[in-house]
Amino acid sequence: MKFEFSAGGIVYKKQNGNVSILVAQHSGHKGWVFPKGLIGDHIENEAKEETAVREVKEETGVFGKIIKALKPVTYWYVMDGEKHKKTVYYFLMEYLSGDPKDHDWEMQDAKFITEEEIRKLLTYPSERKAFDRAVKLYENRDLGMSS
Repeated sequence: MKFEFSAGGIVYKKQNGNVSILVAQHSGHKGWVFPKGLIGDHIENEAKEETAVREVKEETGVFGKIIKALKPVTYWYVMDGEKHKKTVYYFLMEYLSGDPKDHDWEMQDAKFITEEEIRKLLTYPSERKAFDRAVKLYENRDLGMSS
């Protein structure tokens, strides 16, 4: 069994009283996900917060500022016959700058959409669980989101 640790962001943008959330479609498995990547795969001893900000920028072209850590999500998957236990540290992030059209090759598409659209589009239960946790923080920040 292999253990993996990733970090990523759920980025919100508030504009004209409306809140939208960044989501991306993976080029490989085609699932709609939040941007994330393996901790320490590019930079030795990189903190999970640094990984999250870097991965959001690399995968979606968007700069985000961490507002708060979310409770990690854990799931299992099998690749090449080997079982993997993956823990993902998501961070609620506020949009600072950038354009999701500038996403990298790992993502087929990236865009800001509404909460209602996110709930219909997310592919994996672990992503929906992380989003539900983020919504609770939105509510506490008075961003106009509801669960």
